[in-house]
Amino acid sequence: MNAAQRREIFVRFAAVNPHPKTELEYASTFELLVAVLLSAQATDKSVNIATRTLFRAANTPESILALGEEKLAQYIQRIGLYKSKARHLIATCQLLIERHNSVVPHDRTALEALPGVGRKTANVILNTAFGEAVMAVDTHIFRVSNRIGLAPGKTVLAVERKLMKAIPKDYLLHAHHWLILHGRYVCKARKPECPHCIIADLCEYPDKTASI
Repeated sequence: MNAAQRREIFVRFAAVNPHPKTELEYASTFELLVAVLLSAQATDKSVNIATRTLFRAANTPESILALGEEKLAQYIQRIGLYKSKARHLIATCQLLIERHNSVVPHDRTALEALPGVGRKTANVILNTAFGEAVMAVDTHIFRVSNRIGLAPGKTVLAVERKLMKAIPKDYLLHAHHWLILHGRYVCKARKPECPHCIIADLCEYPDKTASI
């Protein structure tokens, strides 16, 4: 895929959805951190259902820490891996209070030092909360990048690095959200909806679907 094709992909994404946003519901950077931490191997829909109730009861590091691991687990028990996520979130709240004055740090190293926060989660926070032009590669973005030929790679990190180079700089800030939404609703894992795809003529996937 050449540079002109890559640019045109994002020109079209921007024309259809100029201000893409995460589908996770949050009202503060801390709530975003909680939601992203809970979203690993879970749908945004299931996370939103859980956090709507959780955040009414507790939406600060102090108040979630006060719940304790067992009670927190009850709020998020419909989310996959909820027990380990409750443990990680309690530990993260403790560190935020002790090391960061209860404020989510605007720093990759500090974010990745929080329990349950890896590179992808840190990138989501840096991009969505702090407006950094970084790329959080989830399963959707990994699949789309490889399938359409945008940034093929065998590992998440390899795809991330290729995307950072391949995506035109003026589109990089929103690229994370455009690619996730495209993978979630159009370029689906089992059967991509190629007839409804706005970049089908630019895509290099050899097995395009002829019907939905």
